[in-house]
Amino acid sequence: MRYLGVGVSPGNVPVFHGSDLKAVDRKLRLAELMLRFVTCVLALVSVLLVATDSQVQEFFTIQKKAKFTDMKALVFLVVVNAMATVYSLMQVLRCGLSVVTGSVLLSKPLAWLILSCDQLMAYMMLAAIGTALQSAIFAKFSEPELQWMKVCDMYGKFCNQSGEGIASSVVAWLIMVIVAGMSSFSLFRLYGGNKGCAGW
Repeated sequence: MRYLGVGVSPGNVPVFHGSDLKAVDRKLRLAELMLRFVTCVLALVSVLLVATDSQVQEFFTIQKKAKFTDMKALVFLVVVNAMATVYSLMQVLRCGLSVVTGSVLLSKPLAWLILSCDQLMAYMMLAAIGTALQSAIFAKFSEPELQWMKVCDMYGKFCNQSGEGIASSVVAWLIMVIVAGMSSFSLFRLYGGNKGCAGW
């Protein structure tokens, strides 16, 4: 079965055929480069928004400062997004070099490593977002059964800026999921061709 230069291998893995293979590879590499760059920027924005977030409130002449280190979930979010920023920057450099030199990823072990790291980063980002969202929901809506109060009523600016950082992290995670899918495509394309499943 062929359409638009795409065939299906015996293992149901899309395999590119035809003369436009280099053009498709170049577009794929450029898309990956742009998505990884956007992930890097959004993860960095999340780190900066959350890590610089603080607000001082005065209660009967006593000043109380809210900062991101008061919530361990936000600390976890900052650490994971910092890791995502560094990882994405390394991948941007690799993709940029690939685009400039015109080289194609041909090494199966390297492709497996990239896919594994992309998936690990996506799962870590999801875990950090989940914990930060849970803490944010408690801060916004309280938990009367546990006698937790609505912290965001007192620290509105702090909650808003943290929410912006979490939102930026969510978009970065969604893009990381797309990038992991592209890495999966790049890997399993290496197993295509006329060999079928004999390469396993």
